[in-house]
Amino acid sequence: MKIHEPADLILFNGKISTLDPQYPNASNLAISGGKIVGVDDAEEYRRGPNTRVIDLQGRRVIPGLNDSHLHVIRGGLNYNMELRWDGVPSLADALRMLKEQAQRTPPGQWVRVVGGWSEFQFAERRMPTLEEINTAAPDTPVFILHLYCRALLNQAALRACGYTKDTPNPPGGEIQRGANGEPTGLLIARPNATILYATLAKGPKLPPEHQMNSTRHFMRELNRLGLTSIIDAGGGFQNYPEDYAIIDELHQRGELTLRIAYNLFTQKPKEEKQDFARWIKMTGPGKGDDYFRCNGAGEMLVFSAADFEDFLEPRPDLPSGLEAELKEVVSLLAANRWPFRLHATYDESITRFLNVFEEVNKDTPLKGLNWFFDHCETVSDKNMERIKALGGGIAVQHRMAYQGEYFIERYGKQAAERTPPIRKMLDLGIPVGAGTDATRVASYNPWVSLYWLSTGKTVGGVSLYPDKNCLSREEALRLYTQGSSWFSSESGKKGALRAGQLADLVVLTDDYFSVADEQIKDIESVLTIVGGKVVHAVEEFSPLAPPPIPVLPEWSPVKVFGGYGAPLDIRKAARAGVPVPHEHNCSCHAHGCSHAWHQLLSAAEESRYSGFWGGGCECFAF
Repeated sequence: MKIHEPADLILFNGKISTLDPQYPNASNLAISGGKIVGVDDAEEYRRGPNTRVIDLQGRRVIPGLNDSHLHVIRGGLNYNMELRWDGVPSLADALRMLKEQAQRTPPGQWVRVVGGWSEFQFAERRMPTLEEINTAAPDTPVFILHLYCRALLNQAALRACGYTKDTPNPPGGEIQRGANGEPTGLLIARPNATILYATLAKGPKLPPEHQMNSTRHFMRELNRLGLTSIIDAGGGFQNYPEDYAIIDELHQRGELTLRIAYNLFTQKPKEEKQDFARWIKMTGPGKGDDYFRCNGAGEMLVFSAADFEDFLEPRPDLPSGLEAELKEVVSLLAANRWPFRLHATYDESITRFLNVFEEVNKDTPLKGLNWFFDHCETVSDKNMERIKALGGGIAVQHRMAYQGEYFIERYGKQAAERTPPIRKMLDLGIPVGAGTDATRVASYNPWVSLYWLSTGKTVGGVSLYPDKNCLSREEALRLYTQGSSWFSSESGKKGALRAGQLADLVVLTDDYFSVADEQIKDIESVLTIVGGKVVHAVEEFSPLAPPPIPVLPEWSPVKVFGGYGAPLDIRKAARAGVPVPHEHNCSCHAHGCSHAWHQLLSAAEESRYSGFWGGGCECFAF
């Protein structure tokens, strides 16, 4: 037996799914220099004085998850200001959270609920009313974003925004008005989300110190859910390089706990080519390192080619001038060998985009650029063949898990059966990567996306797809690991637990390959490792956890509610078999509560939820 130099980290006694077809299952790994050096041969590595050895205690281990489309840079700047309804089981819970946060929020600040939820996840299966929002928060401005179709503002937010009966409707949006002409508080995106973006941008920002803290907390939240890499898709009101200063400083400090490849999103209608021409002089694809690097252009290349996915509205007719504008930008990018991505919902739009790409390809071949479309819910077989011929890929997200009911209502159940046609994409050999498009539409929770990919169901439980368009759990996991690596030009560097690849891995609360379908959504990480370093650890691995980070500002919703998940830890109770009636039995989370399911909470969870309802025990009797 050959004896190797000491490893930095040895993991043993695990059920390790490597996703390496040459060696799919293992029980131990050896890591050195941030990379995997040994699989199932840990005994061949000497234990030096600095070698850390971790007993996985039979847990399932997978490669670190990689979201191919997430707005983490923008999301990080705002995360600590946002009240997340992602995963909250009832509207009653959501409104109580809103009321409590409004009471904690100081004058001059807003309460923001910015996407990641659907009314179909609630037990009541409905939206909040404007009256309910105004009752919950009569004085503090409240902005609630619902997908990219509408926003709900209370009266205090209307005043803060300066919206009155005399405010004209902005281009691309409607301020709903009552019989007296006054705004009701409902903003409607028609035909695009500009009014929603612009209104949200009117709210106050966090100061740089708090943005730094906010970004670190968002990264840790993603680590908690098993993410080790993401590809950032830019976003509206996210200017380069100004809005990248925080993430860049964290990178310089060595405080990134996610690997981030970022795309640059144009910000100026009719000046898109100038944006990209300037950025081409400033940076370039691959510039950076394995933790923070430029990935290319998009997802917005030109504003005339934006086909927002608002299934409450008819498909938008894009302007006749988009071809000329898009060709200018894509020609510039291709000539400079910049990969690009483009938001594309509808097949009608994709047809027009591909006409442009094929024209550019005649003079400047696109193959080898790793260019791709995002979303592609209604892409046709013919257009998938055209994408394949041009060497493109498709990044898919679980937006339909949040909007499937709306799509069925407008287009019918049969049309929804291939939204998007992932199986056909794979059969054609098109590169496919998985993701979420978080944070403003779908949730950032990758396990909801993996649930959607493998079951074909929405968060409301509606079955969208026949079995032929659903993936096996392993296929879905491959799209979230190896599949996504293609989209940042990192194939073979990450996505499998194989010697020579980056040491990014996740140890799971539950075995992804054996739990019931509905439990997939509840999986989290008990141990997340990026580059051989522990970035998240709980339960039996708690002693390995990195030091906690204080939450700034003091009034942040994150300090009380955390991120994804129910404010009452119903999921943990369910896993332990403790019955939880509709009232949830306990609504106080006060120390000393005798209810059986409440005793399941760890000390950290007690701290997180203590005083949720303002103190005192208001438990319902069994």
